[in-house]
Order: sequence, then structure tokens, then C-alpha cells
Amino acid sequence: MHSIENYRKEFITYLESKTVTREPRNLYEPITYILNLGGKRLRPVLVLLTAEIFDADYTKAFDAALAVEVFHNFSLVHDDIMDDAPKRRGKPTVHEKWDINAGILSGDAMLIMAYQLFENYDVEIFRALAKLFSKTALEVCEGQQYDVDFETRENVSLPEYLKMIEYKTAVLVGAAMKMGAIVAETSQTSQDSIYAFGLNLGIAFQLQDDYLDVYGDPKTFGKQVGGDIIENKKTYLYIKAMESGSEADKKALLDLYSIQPTETDRKVSAVKTIFTETGAALATQKAIEAYTENAFAILDSLDITTKKKEILRSFGQSLMRRTV
Repeated sequence: MHSIENYRKEFITYLESKTVTREPRNLYEPITYILNLGGKRLRPVLVLLTAEIFDADYTKAFDAALAVEVFHNFSLVHDDIMDDAPKRRGKPTVHEKWDINAGILSGDAMLIMAYQLFENYDVEIFRALAKLFSKTALEVCEGQQYDVDFETRENVSLPEYLKMIEYKTAVLVGAAMKMGAIVAETSQTSQDSIYAFGLNLGIAFQLQDDYLDVYGDPKTFGKQVGGDIIENKKTYLYIKAMESGSEADKKALLDLYSIQPTETDRKVSAVKTIFTETGAALATQKAIEAYTENAFAILDSLDITTKKKEILRSFGQSLMRRTV
């Protein structure tokens, strides 16, 4: 088995060898730009790691890993347009650097390119990868629509929120791991189990992101702490506070989330206090632990060596200990 950092480095080398700008440049330059902006490369690393977990040569999974990364970045390009976001990983977003038309068209091309990468596999593997990819891509779109819908809704339930983050974030983590298992041609049972493992980790990962957005260290978090609060996003923390808080807490939250203040630090501080005092912060930490433990319970049932289980367990634990 290789290290996570080794998978990441080899994937980046493969990515760079495949992202060659060609004509028309205004279509392909934005694609090269977004793919080279960096990031943790979590999803493609999981494809390679899982392929090797199930005894395949991980290099066979490069194209599936690249497809996942291209699709993920396609979704970011279009999300940035929808959010009118000026920055992505500290750099101008595609639609800011070029224009909205370039963002839409380059994003569309990336979705097609992701599908094309599956053509490099034999028929049975291609069919399984394409079927999973289509299902996942549609679910990601559904998750994004739920997220947009929630912005204008006063009440969002926990089950609705969990479904949204499952579709918007977690299904792609699960799919990445299942793709590695498909390339390795392991059993359907193992494919389904590793998908469930990834899905639960993906939900825990997003809940951790919600938590760090409020309670993270500004020096290590990598983006503005309290960004979700400033944008009035109804996260797990917000919903739990609305569920368990007093009438005064609920009114205060509704008032704070109905304004766009000039003094954002004061708003973030006030909301953070409510999250802590209502127990929403603690409840979120417990939910993160519960989904992580669900993932590890599934891991225990996998038909792989104890050593390989420990590699996946250690990876999952590192995600939950992250500060960025």
C-alpha cells in the first residue's frame, strides 16, 4: 500500500499530463485553470486508495480518479456562478476571470470529458462506472437544488438538511470509493459496502465543515470563519439551535439571520454564543462522531485484511481531526 501523499502526488502528475490547453482556447483555458487551482484532491485519492485496498494496480484507476476530479471541479465552476462567488481557493473564479458564458460552456465540456474518461475501460467496467456516475451526478444536482431552496425557506428540518448534504457532498465521496472497487473488479457486496463507508464519512466530513466554519481556528481554517453565519446558511448547527433553543433564542436567531449587518464580527459572535448555549455545538460534534462510527462499523464487515482496515480507519480519523 502507498501513502495518501504518494497517491496525491501521482494523481497530480497524471492530471497535469492530461490537461493540455487546445483550441478553442477560450473553452479549454478555463478548464486547465480550475483543474490546476489545487485543493486536497480527496476524491481522486480515494479512488486510487480503494483500488489498491481491493488488490488492483492503483494506476489502472487513474482515469476513473480523473473523471471524479473533473466532475467535482465542473460542479464548483457552476456553483460559483450560482453563488456569484468572486474567489475559489484564493484565486478569481472562472466566471470572474473570463465571463459567465465561459464558465457555463467550460463547465459543460468538463462534464462530457468526465464521461469520456470511462471509455478507456473494458465494456463491463465502463458500464458499471457510467451507471454509478450518472446516478451520482444527478444526485449532486438535486443536492445543489435543495441547498438553493433552503436559502429562501424559514424552516428546514434535520432530515431535509441531512439529505441535502448527502446528495451535494457525500454521494461523490461514496462513488469515488466504489469506482476504485469497480476498477478492482471486486464483489458487488464489497462495492456496496465501501460505498456506504464513503457515504457515512462524507456526511461526517460535511458536518465537520459546518462545525469548523463556526469554531475553527482562523489561522488554519483556510477561509473566513463564520462565513455560513454571514451568508445566513441554515446548517446543522442552526437547525439544532432552532430545535432546542428557548423562544428567546429562536427569535434572536431569526432576527440575526434576517439581516446583512455591516459589523459581521458582532453577528458571528452573537450566533456562536447561541449555538453553544443551546447545545447545538455539542449535538453537531455528537452527530459527526455517530456518522464516523457508522462508517467504521461498515468497515469492520469488509472482507479485507486487518491491516487494510486500519489504513481506512486511520484515514477516516484524520478527516475528523482536521482543522481545515
